[in-house]
Amino acid sequence: MARVFVYGTLKKGQPNYKHMINTAKGLAKFQGRGRTVEKYPLVIAGKYNIPYMLNIPGTGHHVAGEIYSVDDQMLQFLDEFEGCPDMYQRTLMRIEVVEWEGKGGAGEGVLECFVYSTATYPPEWVGLPYYDNYDSSGKHGLSYVLRESR
Repeated sequence: MARVFVYGTLKKGQPNYKHMINTAKGLAKFQGRGRTVEKYPLVIAGKYNIPYMLNIPGTGHHVAGEIYSVDDQMLQFLDEFEGCPDMYQRTLMRIEVVEWEGKGGAGEGVLECFVYSTATYPPEWVGLPYYDNYDSSGKHGLSYVLRESR
């Protein structure tokens, strides 16, 4: 099993969470909540209002999200879903555990988790507002457009 940190549309209550609980795509077990140890810019960009974590360590906020243990099948699905390695790159990041539900230690401290962030983006995205916690129906008014609606 691999640990994955999700900060955008795959979190509980967000538009693509349905994929995380679809066992036909593999297994994803919610472990807890966390936030990035380093600061990163989390922006909402493009005509579909997609959340992107820009791979610029030290800039932005400690980004909040959820930690999952996923099997190889789910990791492969997530790679495809996230357009990895073209749109997003899957890299290991240090995640501070804020709240832990999983069994077997790691109830506190820092974990290494896979995170889908991007190092390839238009330069103007750096000038967009930075968020610390993504919500598709947040005050920003930038609702995510589901793939099936594009």
